[in-house]
Amino acid sequence: MKKLFILLLLFSPAIFAQKLPVIEEKTKDMKKLEGFMNLYWEESTGKIWLQINTLNTEILYQQSLPAGLGSNDIGLDRGLLGETKVIKFIKVGRKILMIAPNYAYRAITNDANEKRAVEQSFAQSALWGFTAEAETNNNILVDATDFFLRDAFISNHQGIRVATVANRIKIAQQGNYIMDKSRSAIFLERTKNFPLNTEIEATITLTNADGMVGNFVQSVTPSAEAITVRIHHSFVQLPDAGYQTRVFDARSSFINTSYFDYSTPVSEPIEKNFIIRHRLKKINPDAAISEAVKPIIYYLDNGTPEPIRSALLQGAKWWNQAFEAAGYKNAFQVKILPDTADPMDVRYNVINWVHRSTRGWSYGASVVDPRTGEIIKGQVSLGSLRVRQDYLIAQGLLAPFENGMPADDKMLKMALERLQQLAAHEVGHTLGLMHNYASSVNNRASVMDYPHPLVKLTATGNIDLNNAYDNKIGEWDKIAITWGYQDFAPSTNETTALNKMLTDATKKGLQFISDRDARAAGGLHPTAHLWDNGNDAITELTEVTKVRKKALEQFGEKNIRPGTPMAMLEEVLVPVYLYHRYQIEAVTKLVGGLNYTYALRGDGQMVTKPLSKAEQLKALQAVTDCLEPGFLVLPYNIVKLIPPRPSGYNFTRELFKKRTGLAFDALSPAETAADLPLSFLFNADRVNRMVQYEVADGGLGLNEMINILINKTWKSVPKTGMEKLVQQQTAQILLTYLLALSVDDNISFAAKAVVQKTLNDLKKYIELQQKIIKDEQQSGNFILALERMKAPEKAKPTIHIAMPPGAPIGCDWD
Repeated sequence: MKKLFILLLLFSPAIFAQKLPVIEEKTKDMKKLEGFMNLYWEESTGKIWLQINTLNTEILYQQSLPAGLGSNDIGLDRGLLGETKVIKFIKVGRKILMIAPNYAYRAITNDANEKRAVEQSFAQSALWGFTAEAETNNNILVDATDFFLRDAFISNHQGIRVATVANRIKIAQQGNYIMDKSRSAIFLERTKNFPLNTEIEATITLTNADGMVGNFVQSVTPSAEAITVRIHHSFVQLPDAGYQTRVFDARSSFINTSYFDYSTPVSEPIEKNFIIRHRLKKINPDAAISEAVKPIIYYLDNGTPEPIRSALLQGAKWWNQAFEAAGYKNAFQVKILPDTADPMDVRYNVINWVHRSTRGWSYGASVVDPRTGEIIKGQVSLGSLRVRQDYLIAQGLLAPFENGMPADDKMLKMALERLQQLAAHEVGHTLGLMHNYASSVNNRASVMDYPHPLVKLTATGNIDLNNAYDNKIGEWDKIAITWGYQDFAPSTNETTALNKMLTDATKKGLQFISDRDARAAGGLHPTAHLWDNGNDAITELTEVTKVRKKALEQFGEKNIRPGTPMAMLEEVLVPVYLYHRYQIEAVTKLVGGLNYTYALRGDGQMVTKPLSKAEQLKALQAVTDCLEPGFLVLPYNIVKLIPPRPSGYNFTRELFKKRTGLAFDALSPAETAADLPLSFLFNADRVNRMVQYEVADGGLGLNEMINILINKTWKSVPKTGMEKLVQQQTAQILLTYLLALSVDDNISFAAKAVVQKTLNDLKKYIELQQKIIKDEQQSGNFILALERMKAPEKAKPTIHIAMPPGAPIGCDWD
């Protein structure tokens, strides 16, 4: 009988299993945080218990990083958003699975079997498994401590999905770190509950596993042995079904979200594209102007100091101009975040003022309902050091410190104007808008462009900063917001009305071209560039070089404050010397360029239009003007003012590279400035296009471009002095790109044949010159070139990666 009892105990546990206690009994000694999903804090053990009252019901799960690492290079910023997931809890015995359904593949149909077929064809993800410890009326209590006390943060970094903080640090080659649970705990101060959302935060510590720590980590941690950050978790009730999706239009400048609908008829596209946007409805849709049922409110980080606070508030509020144009009254508002509010709380759209050890990008991200594209929370991160770069640019241009700090601080005025634009730009992303890099040709028609400060010379030849940045929302932005947020009267044909907005914008000459077309080094659109100005890139380059010339002529000790080490002049010199860098990039992309639009069939837009050979030659001439030794040589009176850096002032990446030890390298700036345009001209995509466009459209040929550059360098009249050294250096940089192209597998046979022919001709020319040249220095330059031609595989273009970072304003979205 005893053996039978033991067998029953082993093989029939359900008969003898004890019933789970009720939640009230289990939690009687715990602190209850009541809300969307009740939380219980067990002080004696440091455990956090979660009451799951949403079995088989979909909710939103969001991660974020409220306390970050502080390194721009690694990118784990305070306020960074992680992945957004729709999840549901499923009970199997005592096991509670946290499941993420796969919303990338759906069947929008009433047929349950058809839906099930799609669901079973694509994997779901079980994100976690809990164990039920108590139960009351189908509410389940689980110990969620291990779920929250882990390196759970998942984000996108430079287009790569990165799971865990430790992996992000590892990818940056900054060390191998592992989670240390003994140094981690629930952060109760930011663990709160509300009727529609539950917020839990944890302090997480990662410890170094191999003793190898990178400089980025060392620069931002008290002890690189341990990195302590905080990870925030949000469980949120999903929005109701009142949101109306809007179909994506490639001409609109809105960010899209998509999924595959397998219930779609074969004759229609299976991929469905919708825009992301906030929910906004008029109280009276029939009225031309109406207040919103619920306005969009953004909150500025209350840790932002003045006068930056006022500038950011003012710039972010520009968007109300766009919503007014869309027929809303006071529908977009910006306020200071209350002291009682948590910036990670999904109920708040937040503009964070983020500090890092080095300057870096700002960005606007959003929490988006994966089912519909509805923006639930806008999250802006503005890098605090970036404003100092604009101040530095102005300082370099004005040389203002003749008698100490001037009473009229024009540098600060320009920097604050830039912050207004930056706030508007990043908020724009969180309203659903992409970049628009073609707006600079239309009188700064969009704050979603990257604007270089627009600086001019006065009639008396002085540098004028008064119109450096715009002070309002752009015309394109008004159209975009109207297109995306217009709440149409019931009698309106929405499809027709939306199409008319965009076709009317085209007729006005307004353009929209975004990232993929503008960022690439091999880009070809003639008006879509980053940091450019003016409706004609070549004309504006001329204006920019005039400003650069004036700034260099007056450059000296007045560019730094009295009492500052003279070596610090180099920091101010870099943005002045390279002041033309973005405008010349824009000009290089006219070579081998093609005009085009995001045209739809039947919308009447120009589809493609080749750039004429004359226009390309004009652009190439403007580029070669910037390769002239006289343009590249740094005035010697400036070189003499910059001594080696004193003790206590480290060399940084913000400075020119050196091959001269501690001394300032006078050739390095010229090498950097010459390498920049050549890296764009000899991009593989560009040269491959040029051989095709020459034949198809009579465009500028690759052979002609190379010969023009060779004539301007190798075959030009020899200079003297420092200009001679720069001239020879530029010629060798050109040779580097030609040699590299000759062995580049990404080059077409047609393009490679052209390169080989020009190299062969250049070799013959150099060999002939060697026989008649009398200048020993020039002879040495020729000998070096011939030696390099023997091993083209050793030619390694820098692709301007050695340039000091210089973007005056940084924006992106993760």
